[in-house]
Amino acid sequence: MYEAELQAAIEAALEAQKVIMEVYGRDFEVETKSDDSPVTEADKKADELIREYLGARFPDYGFLTEESADTPLRLTQRAIWIVDPVDGTKEFVSRNGGFVTNIALCVDHEIVVGVINAPALGVYYYAVKGQGAYKVVGGVTTRIHVSDRGFPVRALRSISFFNAREAAFIAKYHDKFAYEPECVGAALKFCRIAEGSAELFCRFSSGTKEWDVASGDIIVTEAGGVMVQPNGERFRYNREDVYNRLGYIIANKPENILPE
Repeated sequence: MYEAELQAAIEAALEAQKVIMEVYGRDFEVETKSDDSPVTEADKKADELIREYLGARFPDYGFLTEESADTPLRLTQRAIWIVDPVDGTKEFVSRNGGFVTNIALCVDHEIVVGVINAPALGVYYYAVKGQGAYKVVGGVTTRIHVSDRGFPVRALRSISFFNAREAAFIAKYHDKFAYEPECVGAALKFCRIAEGSAELFCRFSSGTKEWDVASGDIIVTEAGGVMVQPNGERFRYNREDVYNRLGYIIANKPENILPE
């Protein structure tokens, strides 16, 4: 099930990569949106390309994307694409390679397909509900799984959005970490935990939205891990309020989730 949607999402992400990397390789302007987040030509062009590509193939599906105007129509639609064309725009602007394209398919408020493509790193990840999670490098596809490691865990933290609450959390549980948490950009933190090279990430702020986490949620889950809100609840998607108000926690297993 969802084979056609998965293939289209992968193709859309790889087509968007061409636009993104063309901009990445030259000078570009950085604008500031109303929420003070940066946006570039790459965000806008990739968003338009992905919407056109997927819209032509699945005309009955709705959209929730970072760079397009949101409307109440999607709330009436059973299936919607949730898209962040360039997740990690600050990383894109810094040219550190730590940015990705997120494409997820939500059906009945649940993510059933997820794709994360890292254009500068030459790797993409994908998952389909009930079918596992996979990593593709150089045309070679490998099924991935979270590690079985307990404490001390290998923890990650955000590059651009690390805050005082998260610093206090790390200090509180310093003895639970194998080493100082590693800085990782955008949705790559989901990929790292899904492939078993890290075990824990916590975000304690309301700054992220559905398009930041939707594709990562299913990739981690299908790899055997868990993503929850700090109160322990799973996420419901295609909400009227797209903000993740409480933040989120990603772990390789529930036993490694630590209370704030």
